[in-house]
Amino acid sequence: MGAKDKRGDMEKIINIHIEKLPEGVYLATSDDVQGLVAQGRTATEALEIARDVARKLIEARAQRAGTINLTTISDSFDYPLIVNA
Repeated sequence: MGAKDKRGDMEKIINIHIEKLPEGVYLATSDDVQGLVAQGRTATEALEIARDVARKLIEARAQRAGTINLTTISDSFDYPLIVNA
């Protein structure tokens, strides 16, 4: 897929903060989407859950009060890829 998903909406960038908690789980939060909090056993799982939570929060916000001002993906950008090695 390019910059548009299956609904034709432009993909946006949401900055996520990942923190490993003393309990051994990873917590994902974002200053870009108010209320976004996700937890997973791995950083990847926390990010996957955060993506779903972000979609739901953005959809709910759009129904109530309009859109959230997020950065649109440009033609080129850096992305940290998480791999088990």
